[in-house]
Amino acid sequence: EVRFVESGGGMVPPGGSLTLSCSTSGFVFYLWDMSWVRQAPGKGPEWVAGISRAGKAPFYSQSVRDRFTITKNNDNQTLTLHMNDLKPEDTALYFCVRGGLTDIGGVKDSRDDWGQGTQVTVSS
Repeated sequence: EVRFVESGGGMVPPGGSLTLSCSTSGFVFYLWDMSWVRQAPGKGPEWVAGISRAGKAPFYSQSVRDRFTITKNNDNQTLTLHMNDLKPEDTALYFCVRGGLTDIGGVKDSRDDWGQGTQVTVSS
């Protein structure tokens, strides 16, 4: 069974930082491109960042480029998202998924198979 367990979310003021982590199991992690997707209340899923299977090639949406950093550790099957200079519009539930290297169209997992996500709230 494929599983994703996201953690590290919280509430921070604008300009703050957070690091999200995703532990995975049930599939061969090093064979997959991975990505982070977020969903704000009342909105559809939004692709945030993706990284190649070897962890060498990251890609970012325009809205988070230069503020977020995605990393992939194939030894412990963990995906991480370092977030700096957070803005209120970054407020959302964040999920890690397979595929989606450069956009949400490439995400492998259906919405029903995503993890519980981790909530990020940016507010003063």
